[in-house]
Amino acid sequence: MKTIKALVLGANGAIAQHVITFLSAKENIELTLFARNADPIKHFETSATIIEGDVFSTNDLNEAIKGQDIVYANLAGAVDKMAGEIVSAMNANNVKRLISVTSLGIYKEVAGKFGQWNERMIGSDLAPYRKAADIIEKSDLDYTIVRPSWLTNNDETDYATILKGEPFIGTEVARMAVAAYITDIIEHPEKDIKSSVGVNKPGVYGDKPAFY
Repeated sequence: MKTIKALVLGANGAIAQHVITFLSAKENIELTLFARNADPIKHFETSATIIEGDVFSTNDLNEAIKGQDIVYANLAGAVDKMAGEIVSAMNANNVKRLISVTSLGIYKEVAGKFGQWNERMIGSDLAPYRKAADIIEKSDLDYTIVRPSWLTNNDETDYATILKGEPFIGTEVARMAVAAYITDIIEHPEKDIKSSVGVNKPGVYGDKPAFY
């Protein structure tokens, strides 16, 4: 079985932590974890290489990306600027496979009353996520953009996927379930290449998430 070298950018994030836990049990996955503060991920040091660094440091990013097969970015903040840095570093190091987490609603694809509610709640925050997606989609990378629905901490891995251009109707999804999808992509890197994929819990629809 071929070894897959996977880099996790933003390894402190809740979804990323689930992905790391899932992948730590896989013998053919060689993990590198990248975070600004490595203290919360120190418990993974027996199963992964840990790098403390900044995505906006060209040196830090190049050192982390060099020699990887897959980069999985799960970041917050100036995600559009980060996307530009990541694409540049991946091109410089000839690494092609990128998984990047953004948000539902970046294409105004959320349908019906749920879409209206979603726009009221987070519409003004979506611009950098849309810019990040645009940067990635215009690149030459083999990308998968992941657009989760509203997130829960439920202990479950059920998910359904929605391709770009399809209406997004599922109101919620567990972080663990999004992690299960990302883990599947890392294990099977040929899946969903050059795709922007919504992720939600099957059959959970309505005007807003149940927890609101």
